[in-house]
Amino acid sequence: MSTRYPFTAVVGMDDLRLALLLNAVSPAVGGVLVRGEKGTAKSTAVRALADLLPEVAVVAGCRFSCDPAAPDAQCPDGPHESGPGTARAARMVELPVGASEDRLVGALDIERALGEGVKAFEPGLLADAHRGILYVDEVNLLHDHLIDLLLDAAAMGSSYVEREGVSVRHAARFLLVGTMNPEEGELRPQLLDRFGLTVEVAASREPEQRVEVVRRRLAYDDDPAAFAARWADEEGALRERIVAARELLPSVSLGDAVLLQIAATCAAFEVDGMRADIVMARTATALAAWAGRTEVTSEDVRQAALLALPHRRRRNPFDAPGLDQDKLDETLEQFQDEADDDPDPGPEGPGGGGGGGGGVPPQGDSPESPAESPESSESSDAVEPPAAPAPSGPGERAAVKAAEPFRTKMLSVPGLGEGAAGRRSRARTDHGRTTGSRRPQGALTKLHLTATVQAAAPHQRARGRSGRGLVVRRDDLRQATREGREGNLVLFVVDASGSMAARQRMSAVKGAVLSLLLDAYQRRDKVGLITFRGKDAELALPPTSSVDAAAARLETLPTGGRTPLAAGLLKAHDVLRVERLRDPSRRPLLVVVTDGRATGGPEPVALGARAARLHAAEGTASVVVDCESGMVRLGLAEDLARELGGTAVTLDELRADSIAGLVKDATGTSRRAA
Repeated sequence: MSTRYPFTAVVGMDDLRLALLLNAVSPAVGGVLVRGEKGTAKSTAVRALADLLPEVAVVAGCRFSCDPAAPDAQCPDGPHESGPGTARAARMVELPVGASEDRLVGALDIERALGEGVKAFEPGLLADAHRGILYVDEVNLLHDHLIDLLLDAAAMGSSYVEREGVSVRHAARFLLVGTMNPEEGELRPQLLDRFGLTVEVAASREPEQRVEVVRRRLAYDDDPAAFAARWADEEGALRERIVAARELLPSVSLGDAVLLQIAATCAAFEVDGMRADIVMARTATALAAWAGRTEVTSEDVRQAALLALPHRRRRNPFDAPGLDQDKLDETLEQFQDEADDDPDPGPEGPGGGGGGGGGVPPQGDSPESPAESPESSESSDAVEPPAAPAPSGPGERAAVKAAEPFRTKMLSVPGLGEGAAGRRSRARTDHGRTTGSRRPQGALTKLHLTATVQAAAPHQRARGRSGRGLVVRRDDLRQATREGREGNLVLFVVDASGSMAARQRMSAVKGAVLSLLLDAYQRRDKVGLITFRGKDAELALPPTSSVDAAAARLETLPTGGRTPLAAGLLKAHDVLRVERLRDPSRRPLLVVVTDGRATGGPEPVALGARAARLHAAEGTASVVVDCESGMVRLGLAEDLARELGGTAVTLDELRADSIAGLVKDATGTSRRAA
């Protein structure tokens, strides 16, 4: 195995290192989610942690790493007798983004199960990670059902595999660490809540610290073994401290006054459910053990809140994660027990403030990290909308604030797709209702039992069947075909011309687009944003999974100038052409937000109609959000929808609680229904 970069050689990132060490001391904390921009050594720090974990004793020959002192009674390789076992290093198992469900949880040999009646189970990555680390890089890009399986196993400490009445259970207790780049999309709030702690990381802006990072990395790349040897003493000391903290952990007391502070803090920040309270209690206990104390202090509670609450206090997808530290301090002071002596945590106790690096051991000859202000512990990589720009051209108006978002009607792509898992359009998926069967292509994963029996039944006499058994062969097996929902690419083409520039009107338009973005977030879509005004169209946001980024671009969108409708549609055509090459299975949905006017360039109306017919010829599903207002309506948006081969819906009709809607008659022509 190649020499890993030493954990103690990582420069800065005190919050990240402390969160990882607390989970090493107490895996019950629930794992760590590391959020940050690319190139910030997230993966390096996680991989380095594995070398710090103490060796584990396992039952010899057990594929599920059972503890010889207390073997799992339901282990598929059991039963085991108690004994000394053998020692091995703690494993770090990496889950690739493209892993299948069977690779994660394991798979049954269904042919042997049906033909021979035996449970031939091949363990998956959850079994490999038992009593070690399970590392998921780019966890936000995993399919939702894999994340659900992963987090359920982490919460329950075991994994269940069931295939047509045949089931296997095995222990799966591991330290779960996930990393993600928020620019590539967010996790759903209910999945964020399942990670115990979260840490925001960003590259240092201090030149001295950046120089030290480069110096150490170059030294490691030149001679990994020699570089690791330089840090061997620090690594050994840290390893011993983890062992000592683990031994001290059961002796740490959590007083009623501290529990009251934890409960008051969670209530003050309006987090949902009780998981936050439990995680904070476990984290504060681990902090005390890490500092070598047997009592939890208010400072431990404060540090636990900074690690356990930021990802839980988000009220909607467009809120930036973070914690108001002034509010946190006020809450802790309000519920401070007057009789509490507040013992000094000592030089190795956890430090105050957002940096959170007080409990992390020194880094040898590394330069000292600059003191962090309370603001520095807030999210540094969340997309924050900049100040609205001043008008820069004749007739251009500054950006206006979007109206309040609302729940929108369901917009979907017709037909049956085979794209990424999501919640918008119908698609063939691995999960969902069973719609039929087929011969398996590759490994059999979802058996269609009835179809298998029907395929095997005519051949029983020729196969010499005896007794009541059914002779099933590989050719008889049938794979179940299922129908569920997929996520789509929703490409917004927004008219930002002068005809849309009235403040109240544009505010309503932005509110509608924001509502559609929120809907896209909930349905796990990719989104892109094109705007057109003046003489040309602009790709304001290339297709991405980060709905937050699209909302930020929308917030700063200025308006004014002519209406180059054709340019906007042609830009959309180019973007979709490239995206079909990149991700051919993800079907697009074109959402054009306009009043239908076309005034830019020569013959603007004819050019706009011609550009629309390009989309219609390629079968792109489209919806035109009609923004025309006033007593006299020209119906231009409806004309555009007909050229696109799509449907038109007004801003009022877009609301989910609107009585009016859109239907299609038998010929597929769109018409309004009251």
